Amino acid sequence: MLEKVMIFDGGFGSELNKLNLPLGTINEELNITNSEAIKTIHKNYVSSGSDFISTNTFGANRLKLKNSKYSLKEIIEAAINNARSANPKYVMLDVGPIGTLIEPLGTLKFDEAYDIFKEIVLIAKDLVDGFILETFTDIYELKAAVLAVKENSNKMVIASMSFEANGRSLTGTTPEVMTAVLEGLGVDVLGVNCSLGPVELKPIVKRILDSSNIPVIVQPNRGLPKIINGKTVYDLDVDTFYNAVKEFVEMGVSIIGGCCGTDYSFINAISKLKGTTVKKRAKYNRSFVTSGSKIVYIENVKIIGERLNPTGKKALKEAIINEDYDYMVNMAISEEEDGADILDVNMGLPKIDEVSMMVNVIKKIQEFTNIPLQIDSSNPKAIEVACRYYNGVPLINSVNGNIDVLEKILPIVKKYGAMVIGLTLDSEGVPKTSSKRIEIANRIINKAIEFGINKERIVIDALTLTAAAEQELVDETLKTIKAMNNMNIKTALGVSNVSFGLPNRALLNRTFLLMALENGLNLPIINPNDVEMKNTIMAFNVMKNIDKNAEYYINNNVENTSVVQTNSSDYDLSTIIKKGLVNEAITKTKELLKEKEAMDIINNIVIPTLNEVGLDYERNVIFLPQLLKSSEATKASFEVIKSSFKESSEALGPVMILTVKGDVHDIGKNIVKVVLESYGYKVIDLGKDVDYSVVIDAIKKHKPKAIGLSALMTTTVVSMEETIKQIRENNFNIPIFVGGAVLTKDIAKDINADYYTKDPLEMVKILKEIL
Repeated sequence: MLEKVMIFDGGFGSELNKLNLPLGTINEELNITNSEAIKTIHKNYVSSGSDFISTNTFGANRLKLKNSKYSLKEIIEAAINNARSANPKYVMLDVGPIGTLIEPLGTLKFDEAYDIFKEIVLIAKDLVDGFILETFTDIYELKAAVLAVKENSNKMVIASMSFEANGRSLTGTTPEVMTAVLEGLGVDVLGVNCSLGPVELKPIVKRILDSSNIPVIVQPNRGLPKIINGKTVYDLDVDTFYNAVKEFVEMGVSIIGGCCGTDYSFINAISKLKGTTVKKRAKYNRSFVTSGSKIVYIENVKIIGERLNPTGKKALKEAIINEDYDYMVNMAISEEEDGADILDVNMGLPKIDEVSMMVNVIKKIQEFTNIPLQIDSSNPKAIEVACRYYNGVPLINSVNGNIDVLEKILPIVKKYGAMVIGLTLDSEGVPKTSSKRIEIANRIINKAIEFGINKERIVIDALTLTAAAEQELVDETLKTIKAMNNMNIKTALGVSNVSFGLPNRALLNRTFLLMALENGLNLPIINPNDVEMKNTIMAFNVMKNIDKNAEYYINNNVENTSVVQTNSSDYDLSTIIKKGLVNEAITKTKELLKEKEAMDIINNIVIPTLNEVGLDYERNVIFLPQLLKSSEATKASFEVIKSSFKESSEALGPVMILTVKGDVHDIGKNIVKVVLESYGYKVIDLGKDVDYSVVIDAIKKHKPKAIGLSALMTTTVVSMEETIKQIRENNFNIPIFVGGAVLTKDIAKDINADYYTKDPLEMVKILKEIL
C-alpha cells in the first residue's frame, strides 16, 4: 500500500498536437522518426515533478500498427529508451485498448485480444518498471490485458478505465464492478482516466475509493476540448484543476496525474501534493459477485436460480447433448425475469466435453443477460477455463473439506478473484452432526485464508438431506447455518432436496426455506419460477423489516402459486427484440407475415419497440451490449420483412460512415452501423483512417443522403475538419454528422458540421426528421 502521494505525468497526445505534425502521423512512429521531441516531453514532465513516466505506446499493438514500416518491437523499444532518457523513478509501458470491439460486442475473440497484449508484454517486460493499462471502456478487454501482464511478467500493473457522465463505461460497467474485477485479478493500482474533467469525475472517484482496498490513481482530462482556429484547445485553468485534484488526495487517492489537455504546468501545480500522507480508507469487506455490468451484494437473501442444472431435467440434458444454446439462453432469461439474482450453470453430463460446453454456455448467457453466474462443476479444468472467459466476478460451486480438492480449486479462486462455495463434507461423506460440519467449514475457511482469500469471499453450504431418509438430520443443517451466520460467513443451500420421497413437496420446501432463512441463510438455491418459494422470501423480508414499508412485497407478490415456466416461443416480437433474440426474431416475423402486412409490422411493432429500447438506453436502464443485441434482432426481423417486399423496394438512405484520416479507432463507427441497419438504413462503411480523396470519390459513386464522421483522438479532430472542408468545396449538399469521444456540440459547430450526435440513436432521430 502506497503511504505517500505520487505523481504521474500528463497528456501526451495533446502535447504532440502542439508540434503541428502532418495529418495522418502515427504517434508511436515518432519514437523513431522524431525521438528528440518525445524525449523533450518526457523530460519536461520529470522536471515538473512526475514520478511515473508513461511511454509513447498507447496505440502500439499489432492491429493498429499493421501498416507501419517499423516493427512493433522497434517502436516499443525506442519508446522505452526515450522514456528512460528522462531518468524518472518509474518507466511505465502505456497500453491502450486494441481499438476494435471484443466478443460478444464485436468479432475479436478473447484469446486474440490476450495474444495481442501478451506480445506487447513479452517485448517490454525486462525493460520497464511496470505497465499502465489505461482508457479502457470494456472491462472484458481489460481483463484480457491484465491476465496477459500478470501471466507473462512480475512487474507492477496499474489498470484504469474511462467512464461517461452517467457513471458507467461505454459498455455499461460501473465503478463498483471495475474495482471488484480488477482487485480480484490482483492489479497493484486501479482507477480512472480521461473521458471527463476533474470536477465531473469527483462522484466516480468517490465510488471507486468506497469500493476498493488498494491504491487508486486518477488522471482527469483538462475538461472537454474545443476547436479554435483549426486547433484542439482546452480552457480549464490550472487552479481549478489543482483544487479538484487536491480534493481527490483528501479523499484518499494515492497517485494523481493528468490526461488529455494537461501539460507541464498542470503537473507542476499538482506536484505540490507529492509526499502528502495518503489518507487511510475504511476497509471494504462486502461479499459480492458481478457480471460485466452488474454487481450483486450477498447481503440479506439473494436467490440462486437452479434450473440450468441437468439433474432430473430431461429436456435440458437433451439441449446440452445437442448443443442447443438457444434453449439454455432462453432458460437463463426466464430465470432472470422471474427474480433470480444469480444463475447456477452446471453442464455435468457424461460423454460430453464439459470444458468447452461450460465456456460456450457462459459466453452465450452473458450475451443476453447481465446477471452474475455460479460456475457449478466438480472438474477443476472446467472451473479454471470458465473463470478465465467469464466477464465479471463469478461464484464457484464448489470445494469441500478434502485437502486435495481445496489445493486444486482455491488457487483458481484466488487468481480470478472469485467467490467460492464450500460444501460441509469430506472423504467420509456428509457428517450427521452440525459440530462436525462446522469443523469442516472451518477447515475450508482456514485453508482459503492460507491462499490469501478473505472470508468475505467464502460461502458455506450446510447441505440438505432428505427428510424422508434422515429426518433427524434436517435440524443439523439449520444449526450449521446459524453457526455460520454467527461467524459472519455467508451461506447457501439447495432447499428442495429436503422433500424428495415425500408427498406435498411444495409445502415441505416452503417450510424448510422459511426455517433456513430464520437461521441466517443468504443464498437459497431454488427454482425462481416457483411463485410459492419467492413469495415466502418476500414475506420473510417484510417480517424482518428488510423490505422497508413492504414496497417490494406489494409490487411483486403473486397470488397464483403455480410454478410458471416461461418459454421464448411465448414472447411477442416486441419482447424478442428487446431481449435481442435473433433466431426467435426471424421465426416470429415469419409467423406474423402470415397474418399482417409488412409495413404494419414495421410501423406498429418494430419501430415503436426500437423507440422503447432507445428510451431505455437514454435513461440508463439498458447499456451498449443490450442495445446492440436488440439492434441485431431488429436487423434480422427487417431482413425477413425485406424478403417479402417486391424487388423494387428500397432500403432507407444510403448513409455513408467512416473514421477520419489518421484515426484507426472504429468502435464507435461500427456501433453506429449496427444501429442504423437495424432501422432499415443501407449503410456504406468506408472503414477507418480514410483519406480525403477516398471520401470524395465514394460520395460521387454512392450519392449518400447523409454522411457520418467519427474520431476518437484529439489529434484527428483537425482531420475531421479538413474532410468536411473538402466535402463543402466539392459542392456536395449532404448533411454531415460528427461524433466520437472527443467531440462536443461546440467542436461540431467550430468545424462546420451540420449535426453532433452523442450516440447512434440520436443520429437515427435526426435522420428521421431530415430525410
